[in-house]
Amino acid sequence: MPPEFPPPPFIPPKPSSPSYIIDCVFQNTYVWLRNGESFWFYPTRVEYGEISGYRWNGAFWMFYGIDPRLIDAVACYPTPTLY
Repeated sequence: MPPEFPPPPFIPPKPSSPSYIIDCVFQNTYVWLRNGESFWFYPTRVEYGEISGYRWNGAFWMFYGIDPRLIDAVACYPTPTLY
């Protein structure tokens, strides 16, 4: 299921050190592709050769899959907990 809410209204800073999409499963994640494109993504499945989840198109989440070799960097931040 796609997230119930839109992504944050800001673009996070691009990480200067390596970042890994596997650490961002089920979290709002900002993705920068090698071709210069960038977008909000909500990854739900990471497999060898494919990452799938939901991409924000500016109005709603739509199902999307991508080859991980096309990703330059990702930024996701864990949801704070009370413990």
